[in-house]
Amino acid sequence: MKKALVLAGSDTSGGAGIQADIKTSQEIGIYPMTALTTIVAQNPSSNWAHDVYPIELNTVKAQLHTILDGVGVDIMKTGMLPTAEVIELAAEVIEKQSLDAVIDPVLVCKGQDEALHPENAEALRNVLVPKALVTTPNLFEAGQLAQMDNITTVDEMKEAAKRIYELGAKHVIVKGGSDVDSEKAIDVYYAGEEFILIETDIIDTTYTHGAGCTFASAITAFIAKGQEPLEAIRSAKSFITNAIQDAPRLNDYVGSVNQYANRKIHYYV
Repeated sequence: MKKALVLAGSDTSGGAGIQADIKTSQEIGIYPMTALTTIVAQNPSSNWAHDVYPIELNTVKAQLHTILDGVGVDIMKTGMLPTAEVIELAAEVIEKQSLDAVIDPVLVCKGQDEALHPENAEALRNVLVPKALVTTPNLFEAGQLAQMDNITTVDEMKEAAKRIYELGAKHVIVKGGSDVDSEKAIDVYYAGEEFILIETDIIDTTYTHGAGCTFASAITAFIAKGQEPLEAIRSAKSFITNAIQDAPRLNDYVGSVNQYANRKIHYYV
């Protein structure tokens, strides 16, 4: 079984972060090992505010030592990285281990509209994204990486994807979803040649907690199982669409995507 290193944050509510990464990996049939960078605890006494607790750098390094030197991995996926030092550490791991890496350049928690650590955008842009086999920014993250404001159209998504590709990422998928001015949910893929639009019907739901983490993890898993990046992105798009369609309500604040929904349609193992 292929093994993945997931360097990301923990979501205490279980819907996103490492928890989504583990569920997705196991559904598709790869073995995930996790190095926690952050713990996010949602506060039910404060309208589900996201309280973020970064993990000390040496603790992150100790986890990586276990995974890399104690077991070994085939591929790497990153999520929330709380400091420039952790971002630089991730880039160092990719280079030293010669790993294919899927970089989910997380800058905000679901429901938030400001970067958790604004200074990290520069480190992601200059240090980590250039080492990505695939990177999966949403519109806000794409704007930060491409140094563009208020991406709302497909043409702007294409320009952002081109700029991010020019940073060094080999495959870029800018996630527009239902936030683009369109009758379809649209993502834009670019790998240096033509722009490819990946479109699905818009799903009328707000229960999308964990969608970005799940999508990036699915891409990682499908690549580990032998698919080329664009094929893996298409497979992951189908996986996350099914997970959103069957997403349950957790409480008055949020509903989480359901990775297990894909069992009704496909068996990936």
